Amino acid sequence: MSTPWPFVASWWWPNNLGHVLVIPTAHHENLYDLPAQSGHAVHDVVREVAIAMRTSYGCTGISTRQHNEPDGYQTAWHYHVHVFPRYPDDNLYNSRRLPTPATAAEREPYIQRLLGSCD
Repeated sequence: MSTPWPFVASWWWPNNLGHVLVIPTAHHENLYDLPAQSGHAVHDVVREVAIAMRTSYGCTGISTRQHNEPDGYQTAWHYHVHVFPRYPDDNLYNSRRLPTPATAAEREPYIQRLLGSCD
């Protein structure tokens, strides 16, 4: 088993900027293929990211999402978990992602905020 890798995602939703993806470094296509030990490791990191996000983003909640198979809205064929900052009336589930990906420069402040909360 390898350590999961969190990163600030390049696709953002209008009111939930800086969401994070947590992925295992070993390839697992979806939840069905994920060994229990890797699943536990991923969710330990998801928890750490959620706590850091709540502390550093000033959000009032966290949502996680994970999709399996086309009918489950899986579009990337490598297991991963989305961690979204949530705010009052943010409309996450009724909005579409922004049309262009965030640049590295746009993602950098969120990375720094998350890293700063881990000190």
